[in-house]
Amino acid sequence: MPPLILNANTLGWWQPAQNQPANGDQALLEAINRVAQPLFLINQNGKMAVSLEGTLTIGDKKPSGSDVLPLIGYAPAMHPKDLGDPQFKKTHNLRYAYVAGAMAHGISSVEMVEAAGRNGMIGFFGAAGLLPDEIEAAIDLLQDRMGSRSFGINLIHSPTDPELEAATVDLYIRRGIKLISASAYLNLTLPLVYYRVNGIHLDNKGNVICPGKIVAKVSRIEVARKFLSPPPEKFLKLLVDQNLISSEQAALAAAVPMADDLTAEADSGGHTDNRPALTLLPTMMALRDEITAKYNYVNPVRIGLAGGIATPDSTAAAFAMGAAFVLTGSINQACVEAGTSDTVRQMLAEAEQADITMAPSADMFELGVKVQVLKRGTMFALRAAKLYELYSRYDSYAEIPASQREILQRDIFRGSFQEEWEQTKKFFAQRDPRQIELAENKPKHMMALVFRSYLGRSSTWANKGDLSRKIDYQIWCGPSMGAFNQWSKDTYLAKRENRKTVTVAMNLMFGAAVHTRLSWLRHQGIALPRSAGKFQPLELSKILELLDEV
Repeated sequence: MPPLILNANTLGWWQPAQNQPANGDQALLEAINRVAQPLFLINQNGKMAVSLEGTLTIGDKKPSGSDVLPLIGYAPAMHPKDLGDPQFKKTHNLRYAYVAGAMAHGISSVEMVEAAGRNGMIGFFGAAGLLPDEIEAAIDLLQDRMGSRSFGINLIHSPTDPELEAATVDLYIRRGIKLISASAYLNLTLPLVYYRVNGIHLDNKGNVICPGKIVAKVSRIEVARKFLSPPPEKFLKLLVDQNLISSEQAALAAAVPMADDLTAEADSGGHTDNRPALTLLPTMMALRDEITAKYNYVNPVRIGLAGGIATPDSTAAAFAMGAAFVLTGSINQACVEAGTSDTVRQMLAEAEQADITMAPSADMFELGVKVQVLKRGTMFALRAAKLYELYSRYDSYAEIPASQREILQRDIFRGSFQEEWEQTKKFFAQRDPRQIELAENKPKHMMALVFRSYLGRSSTWANKGDLSRKIDYQIWCGPSMGAFNQWSKDTYLAKRENRKTVTVAMNLMFGAAVHTRLSWLRHQGIALPRSAGKFQPLELSKILELLDEV
């Protein structure tokens, strides 16, 4: 039964090309999903009909012809590749304004980055928590496999290990890595500024060119301001004094922002301030406009959105608010290419939005910084919080009451404190030997390193699928995981073996195009049947068929 026309205005007139319009909810649903073609809604004897072809005439004047019908709604073609900022896609050589964000310890794996890059998107390898030789091994694979396709690598702020951050930047420069995702920064650092301005020059048109491109991920205005502004003069002077850049290059740096692109990170997994996307993105965009005017940038920083991007609705909403691109994280960890275990993938596939919580972070433990993790099926968050409470209260492990020490050694360490310290020493002997000397002269620091060891290994246990430590898994996760599971419930994507990075991404982007068309029609006063307004997950082959790209 064709839906009745309710409260719809006549926009103009429609005349068939070859075929007459189709009737019924199913015809309407199929036409809406053909996003690569324009859609016409027609008043056919008081009933709504739909067509993907014909001649459109806007205005009151009715064309001649007995087959002319009133046009009540129109949605232009909206291919997923048309979503997002065109300059972002051009700069990074992309088809889609879609970023598979970096997840630490190689969870955003070489395979995930490769899958994204081979399908017109971009992925960032999760280098955080890895040593330079481990990162270089990933670089070898990516540079061998990707050719001219775009990819990036993460650079995480390391306030407790600045030498590692500097060594990682040196590696990226030496290996010709031209794109990084800068994450968890509280302040800019000298290595980050060096990456940005290394090789800065003027092209033959007089434009300032920075070979090292940065996509910053931030959730605080004060941090965003630093990335939207030019590199700090104090760091530029240090780089000149160290003969790493010339004074001419330092002068050029005053004309460019620290970042080419900035991701407004809302309520996400891992490091997050739990900001609401609806307020964060507009605020970041307003700040960008303010700083662009102040420095008169030729190319303003593009602002994307992350945190909560997990359904077609949220993806469409991000682009509707003006996001240059969308970035996903938590939902990618549940994909088959993620560098984690099947046990973790299954735990994520069962998560609901309330199954998350905040817990102390391993890398910034002493500062009280927290990360968002999965709560369901693990006691990590409770145990990590207990460790931070004890660290804050006592100046040494020996001061902790004996009853508490017994619980720690039985349930968390599964051994004595001294055994844990010996294992921790082996780690820092490789990473930062100075920490050992400091700890042996300062008991509180020794306690912090041992506690951090548990927090650090908890993510490794999860990634490796160590079932003997399942109760201690640290799984970075935001509420988007629960939203994705609810949307995909009882569908093709409900099964974890079907969750592939590109399949998930294309469902979000294609679904966003569908929802954008639906929104246009609703704003024209069209009362759509409920069945037409719900996009269900599809297999990748079906999406390509609907896009006429089989």
